[in-house]
Amino acid sequence: MARKRTVPPLALIGFEENEDLHTPLSRARIIQSAIRQLNEHGLKDLSMRKVADDLGVQPASLYYHVKGKEQLLQLLTDKISSEMARPDPSLPWRTQLLQWAEQFRAVLGTCRDASELFNATIGLGYNRLTQIENLYGMLADAGFEDKLIPWIASILKSYVLGFAAEEARFASFAGDSAVTSEELSQEYARIYDGLPAEKFPNLIRLAPFTTSTDWQQEFDFGLGVLLDGLAAKL
Repeated sequence: MARKRTVPPLALIGFEENEDLHTPLSRARIIQSAIRQLNEHGLKDLSMRKVADDLGVQPASLYYHVKGKEQLLQLLTDKISSEMARPDPSLPWRTQLLQWAEQFRAVLGTCRDASELFNATIGLGYNRLTQIENLYGMLADAGFEDKLIPWIASILKSYVLGFAAEEARFASFAGDSAVTSEELSQEYARIYDGLPAEKFPNLIRLAPFTTSTDWQQEFDFGLGVLLDGLAAKL
C-alpha cells in the first residue's frame, strides 16, 4: 500500500530561526547564490543542486539552513521585498500608493522571473508580510472598508506583477533575438504593416502605439485608472 503523502504545516520564516555565527555556510550565502542562479538560469531551472554546486557543497548541506526549494523561493521573495521602504504616511493616499507601486515594479526588475516567483509563492517571510501590512495600512488610512482592503491590495499587486512580467517578457524576446528593443518594435511594425487592411484595420491603425509603447506612461496610465476607480469607492 502506498504511503499517504503528508504536507508539512505552513510556517512563518525570518522570525525565530537564528543561525550559528560560526557556520561557514549561512542562509544569507544560500540566498545570494540562489539569486545568482535565478538570474543565470531562470526560475524553471533553479534547483537546490545548482545552488549547492555554486557554493561548492553537497545539496544535503543546504537543508540545515533551508528546509527545501519551496522555502528557498519564499526566502527569495522575502529578500526582494526587503528592498522596499514604506512611503511617507503624511502624503496623500494616492501618492503613497503610486510610490508603493513604483517601488514594487522596480524591485521586480532586479531579478529574472521575479513576477513568476511571487505568483508561485505565498507570503510567509517577515519582509514580505511587512510589505503587505504596509499596503493594508495605507488603504485603511485612506478610509476603505476593511472587507475591501484585501481585495484592493490583490488588485494592485496583480497589476504590478502583470505589468512587470510583460516588461520582462518583451526584454527577454529582444535578448533572445540579439536585437535591441527598438529593433524588435520595428520588426513588429513591419509585420503589422503587411497584414491585409480589410481584415485588420484596427491592428494596422494602432500599430504605432502597440509596437513602440512608452512603458512608464503605460504603467502610470493603468495605475491611474485603478486609483480613479478606487477613489470612487470611498
